[in-house]
Amino acid sequence: MGRLTTHVLDTAHGRPANDLQLRLYRKANRRVLVKSGRTNADGRLDAPLLSEQEFAPGAYAIEFDVADYFRALGTELASPPFLDTVVLDFGLAQDQHYHVPLLVSPWSYSSYRGS
Repeated sequence: MGRLTTHVLDTAHGRPANDLQLRLYRKANRRVLVKSGRTNADGRLDAPLLSEQEFAPGAYAIEFDVADYFRALGTELASPPFLDTVVLDFGLAQDQHYHVPLLVSPWSYSSYRGS
């Protein structure tokens, strides 16, 4: 029953982050790209990052292209931007649903293990 999902919320504008590019990597001896995609109007992907069939315990990382997202909205960013690509490193230990949300603005971010 394991799976992995994510959700990105734009806290600067108070809405889901639509059309934000992200990539999931499995970390073993080296990082291996598992999946990439863009968030939908609800700030989610249309399918889990890891479905029940794809789920495997281990170390992972999600890269979120936040500077590109805010630039596309016309947000003025410093050069270089304070946040460019946010990388969350985390582990999946048990066969269950893991939800990794990202709350982000051009100047800050937070994440937690959701449900």
